[in-house]
Amino acid sequence: MAITSITKATAFNRLSSTYFFSTIPPKISQYRNQIAVANLLQRYGFPPSQLHTFLTKNHFLLNNSNLHDIQSSLNILLSFKIPQNSFVSLLSGCPAVLDLSFLKKWQTGVSKFRDLGISSLAVSNVLAFSRRFQIDPDGFLTSVDVLKGLGFNGGVLTRVLEGYPRIIMMKENEICEKIGFLEGIGLSGCGIEKVFCLFPEVLGFDIENRLRPLLEEFLELGFSENGVREEIVGEPRVLGMELGEMSRCLGLLRTLKCRVPVKESIFSEGEFRAGLKVKLRVDCLCKHGLIRREAFKVLWKEPRLVLYEIEEIEKKIEFLVNRMKYGVGCLVEVPEYLGANFDKQIVPRYNVIEYLRSKGALGFEVGLKSLIKPSRLRFYNLYVKPYPECEKMYGRFAEGAGIQRRHPVGMWKLFKPQKYAESNEDVKNMKSFMEPLVS
Repeated sequence: MAITSITKATAFNRLSSTYFFSTIPPKISQYRNQIAVANLLQRYGFPPSQLHTFLTKNHFLLNNSNLHDIQSSLNILLSFKIPQNSFVSLLSGCPAVLDLSFLKKWQTGVSKFRDLGISSLAVSNVLAFSRRFQIDPDGFLTSVDVLKGLGFNGGVLTRVLEGYPRIIMMKENEICEKIGFLEGIGLSGCGIEKVFCLFPEVLGFDIENRLRPLLEEFLELGFSENGVREEIVGEPRVLGMELGEMSRCLGLLRTLKCRVPVKESIFSEGEFRAGLKVKLRVDCLCKHGLIRREAFKVLWKEPRLVLYEIEEIEKKIEFLVNRMKYGVGCLVEVPEYLGANFDKQIVPRYNVIEYLRSKGALGFEVGLKSLIKPSRLRFYNLYVKPYPECEKMYGRFAEGAGIQRRHPVGMWKLFKPQKYAESNEDVKNMKSFMEPLVS
């Protein structure tokens, strides 16, 4: 009788525990799965700041049964020796690449074309492209053999797969047309290889609707065929210009109102290269959120941007948006920000204003215009001089930060006139000269 009661109690406890776990809200279970997947991705180097957005967009990863498969997929991806930045970009841009069956197929394929000298970045791009368009390793290797037969060897093949992986879906005659077009305008074999290495995207452009009209536009603007050919070999990205874009860039340059030395520096390599520099900087500004009309307006107001490296411009924009918390649209009103020195002007002024704001010393809001446009001395007198603790972070005009001398300390002695001994005869001559003037 006692045994029967114990058995009933045990059965009741099991039923109760089963009922308890079955009544766990699905939100809690999904939250636990999210934490497990997030911890797994973080262990493999995925940035914690991007995890929430990544998992929110990809709910298929939150299936608890897939956790082991995700770990196996990540191990396979790591075996491909993909760089960390490319690894994160691959997962963010194409999360479906974590499909375990897809990666098992490519595990053997990657080991085959590793012998061809293809870089890890090219492997990453090919994997993302193949997953989107369901390309198997055998099809890819067939495309590689076709490219090698057309002369794509060594670094050229790697660079093309890094910049334009869509080439593995192109037909052989389409690639031959691009090569024939470049040969037709007078490019040598080395020149064609340089174009494909530096600007592989040209392989995707239509000849009749894009490339040929573009070259005709260059000739109509007054550039010679030899000049255009040399510019294409020197900077192949010029082939990425839209129709009419060079005309607009040159029109902007010809209406610039700036100092003569700045204008001479802009045109130091010729009009063609100056127009290309304008195009690249317009693309940079548009990539960060401006429309083309606003980008041209910023360049017209701040012509020195044409002389600055694109990396420097991007660093200033990143600091403006991420650190200073301004919108990119502020550049239209205050283009001088991009012309200011980053280390000597932008960062010190921002540090001073942030310090004063944190101490409650500012009774008004200091905008981007008030931060950038004042001269060094005026900014010092307004925000630094009344607060001695700010002088060290500002640097300029601070006590002890003397101005660098042009010459060594004792150099003034060399510029002092040499003295000569005066004789009695010299004294008589001076007196005889001065007596008529006095009388």
